[in-house]
Amino acid sequence: LGGEHRRLGSSCAPPRGAQSSSRGTMATENFVPETVLKKRRTQEAIATQRAEEAKAKSVADAEKKEKAFKRAEKYMAEYKAQENEAIRLRREAKASKSIYVSPEAKLAFVIRIRGIIGMSPKVRKILQLLRLRQIHNGVFIKLNGATTKMLRLVEPYIAYGYPNLKSVRELIYKRGYGKVDKKRIAIDSNAVVEQVLGQYDIICVEDLIHEIYTVGPHFKEAANFLWPFKLSSPTGGFKGKLLHYNEGGDAGLRAEKIHELIKKMI
Repeated sequence: LGGEHRRLGSSCAPPRGAQSSSRGTMATENFVPETVLKKRRTQEAIATQRAEEAKAKSVADAEKKEKAFKRAEKYMAEYKAQENEAIRLRREAKASKSIYVSPEAKLAFVIRIRGIIGMSPKVRKILQLLRLRQIHNGVFIKLNGATTKMLRLVEPYIAYGYPNLKSVRELIYKRGYGKVDKKRIAIDSNAVVEQVLGQYDIICVEDLIHEIYTVGPHFKEAANFLWPFKLSSPTGGFKGKLLHYNEGGDAGLRAEKIHELIKKMI
C-alpha cells in the first residue's frame, strides 16, 4: 500500500517545466506596456484639467449672470426715473399754464421703404452710408447736424422717427443680429455681445439696449455691431410710398409714431 501511495502521489504532482511555464504566462498577462501607462496618465491629466476648466467657467458664468441681472435692474430704475421726471415737468407746466417742451430727440430709427427706381447717385450714396442697401432695412442713427441733413435729402425713400424703449428692446430681441468676424450672427446670448463689445464694458443684451436707447459714449461701436435689421413688409401694406407722412403717405419723418410702423414690420 505504501508503494502504491507513493506512485499515486508522484503521478498527481505537475512536472517542474509546467510550473515554470505557468508562472511565465501569468507574468506576461500582468505586464502593461509603458506606452499604455503613459497614455492613461495623459488622459487622466486631461480629464482633470477639463473638469477644473468647466468648474471655473460655471463660476464665471454665474457671476456674469448676476452682474447682468443687477445692471438690468439699475437700467429699469433709471428709465422709470426719467419717465417720472417727464410726468412731473408736464404737470408743473400745466399747473403754471405753460407748455412743456420735451428735449430734442437724440436717436432715430430709419427704415428704407423704396427701391432704386428713379434714384439719383447722390441719394444712393447717402443710403449706402446709412447702411440701407435693401428695401425694408432698418438702422439706428444718432441725430446731429450732419445726419439730420442726410435724412432730409433721402426723405422720399425712407420712413423714420424717434423710437421708444419698447421699440428698441423688441427690435434687438426679436430681429437683432450682430456682426461677428464679418458674419451675421443671431444675438441669442450675452456671449455674442460680450465677444465684440466687452472691451467697451457692454457685456449683455441689456447693456446694448441701454447704450443704443440713451445714445451713450460707445453708441457708434454698438450701432455698427448691430447688423441692419431685415424687417418684413408691414401688416396691411403701405398707404402711399410716394407721399409724405404729413400728406397721408408713409415717407419722411413721423416722430414718436414710428413705433406703430415698427410694430407692423417686426
